[in-house]
Amino acid sequence: MGKMRIKTLGQEDQDKVIDTQSKEHIDGAEKDQIKKAENQDTKRIRLRLVGEKQKKAKDQVDKVLKKNNTLDIRSAIRILKKISYANFDETFEVHINVKKQGLKGEAVLPYGTGKKKNIVIVDDGFIKDLQESKINLDSIDVLIATPSYMPKLSKFAKVLGPKKLFPNPKQGTLTDNPEDAVSKFNSGLIQWKTEAKFPLIHQAIGKKSFTDEQIEENFRALINSVGKTNIVKCFLKLTMTPAVPIDLASI
Repeated sequence: MGKMRIKTLGQEDQDKVIDTQSKEHIDGAEKDQIKKAENQDTKRIRLRLVGEKQKKAKDQVDKVLKKNNTLDIRSAIRILKKISYANFDETFEVHINVKKQGLKGEAVLPYGTGKKKNIVIVDDGFIKDLQESKINLDSIDVLIATPSYMPKLSKFAKVLGPKKLFPNPKQGTLTDNPEDAVSKFNSGLIQWKTEAKFPLIHQAIGKKSFTDEQIEENFRALINSVGKTNIVKCFLKLTMTPAVPIDLASI
């Protein structure tokens, strides 16, 4: 068996290795810093552009409102679509000041909200997955159950309750006819209520891609459900636009 030769580095060679490693480390750190600075610059540019667009949109709304304190619903929809600058399908939102807290109800929006709902009917498989923590509750919009499953579900009230998923007959989610309930929710049923501590209602009523007529009909359905006599002020906006006050006399 031959002898293995091992070459040892002299001090000068070792210093060169260390210098090279240090340089590579510094170069890597510099690259990270440059990349971080570029990302920050990109964010600043985006924020500046968004800020400029927001100001332009607000100026356009203010110009229109100089002539009238409120707008009829049709004009409001047209203006909001005109000043929209987002590159995604924004949501039409209604924000309502009402006379008192504790108001709640439901309405059927003729054209829905534009959001596809994940509606789940409780069965033995669901109970088993819930027990084994295999269910992503955040992915569920509506949970429907028959009365026979309530004893099993009651064990999970502390989990389902905060997520507003615990079946309730007043909400139409506890029923002997779950399939009918699914059809009802898919048809555009929404449930609205005031905030816990303030007499305010916030509700989505459709997407920017909806026609003006579809948004108007959905808006009317919500207002009729809340009741004009309960409303102090009402505003309409898109996700990224200023809010426009609505003249309810036009409804």
